[in-house]
Amino acid sequence: MREEKNLIKTDCCGNWICNDEDKYVTFSYARNSCFRNHRRFTLCGYHEAEEHEGDWKNCKKCLESFEHELEMYVWYGANEYNFEKLENPPEFKPTYCSKCGERIILPDGGFSNLCGAYRCENCEITEEEREKIIEEYKKRNKEK
Repeated sequence: MREEKNLIKTDCCGNWICNDEDKYVTFSYARNSCFRNHRRFTLCGYHEAEEHEGDWKNCKKCLESFEHELEMYVWYGANEYNFEKLENPPEFKPTYCSKCGERIILPDGGFSNLCGAYRCENCEITEEEREKIIEEYKKRNKEK
């Protein structure tokens, strides 16, 4: 990476961006660093970190990596941290809380996921429910 004043060239796409990752406080989950946001929250940055070949916009490995949460693939490809956005992102089924039915916006966080059972931040998983979810998960995967 070559630095010029307060800018740095990204490894993934070679675009110049603010060199501000030093402002990020570890485990704060803040989104205040342009450089970190592009590196960690875009398909462009993900593609580079995973050392995939070719262009991220048509990378089958990237798409396969997010098949279980296609909403996240779309968000990584189309959010405000991108220099170039994913054209014609695939449609995805929304995620709902398995207890109350509330819509969960995956990129916003505030949910838990146990063996594919999503819960919103208002619906905890009891120990009894946990055991049932795990048991059902094992049955489903045994059949495959």
